[in-house]
Amino acid sequence: MAFNDDSFIREVNEELRSDQMKGAWRRFGRYIIVVAILIVVGTAGKVLYQYWDDNRSSSAGDQFLAAMKLADENKNDEALAALDKLEKEGHGAYPVLARMRAATVKAQKGDAAAAIAAFNEIGKDNGVPAAVRDAAKMRAGWLLIENGSYEQVSAAIEEMAVPGNAFRHSAREALGLAAYKAGNMTQARQWFQSIVDDTDSPRNVANRAHMMLDLITASGKAPAAQG
Repeated sequence: MAFNDDSFIREVNEELRSDQMKGAWRRFGRYIIVVAILIVVGTAGKVLYQYWDDNRSSSAGDQFLAAMKLADENKNDEALAALDKLEKEGHGAYPVLARMRAATVKAQKGDAAAAIAAFNEIGKDNGVPAAVRDAAKMRAGWLLIENGSYEQVSAAIEEMAVPGNAFRHSAREALGLAAYKAGNMTQARQWFQSIVDDTDSPRNVANRAHMMLDLITASGKAPAAQG
C-alpha cells in the first residue's frame, strides 16, 4: 500500500482541529504501530541477512528457504516443525536464524505470548551475535506495546534508546507509543521529542513523532516543550 507522509499528517491535523483526540488515536494508532513495526522488521531483516550472508551453507540454506516458504504460505505448524529441526541440526548461522523466524511465525499465528518469550530468550542468549540479540529485543518490544505494559516494553528495549545504537529510533518510538497507550503523556512526550531532536532520525519516524507530539499537546495532559 502506498503511503504519503504529508497526506497522512494532514488528516491527523484535521482530527486535532476537531478536538477528537481519542477518535484520532482509535483511527490512526494501530496504523502507526503497524507502519513502525514494518520498519523494525526491515531493519532486523537487513541485520539477519548480513549475518546469513556471512555464514552460508547450501544444505541448511535450502532448508531455511523451504521453511520460510511454508511460513509465507501460512503453513505455520509445518514451518515451525521445519525450523525446529533446523535449529537442532543446522550449521553456521542457521540455528539462530531458525529461532528468529520461528518466533516470527508464532506471532503470525497470533500467539503473541509465545513469540515474545521466544524473542526474549534470543535477546538474552550471549551465544547469539549482539546485532541479532538487539533485533530480537526490538521485536519483543514492539509486540509488547499491544500485549504488555510500558514497564515491560521499557525492560525489553530502553537500553537501545541511546545515541549511537542502530535501533535507537525504533526503540524511542516504541517507548513513546507504549507510554502514550499507558496514558503517561509526559513520558511519551519525552520519547517523541528525543526523536525530533535527533538530526539522524529517519524522516518518516520524525514525522510520526511530530504527529504524536501534536496529539499529546491536544490532550492537554502534558506541558508543551519549551523552545
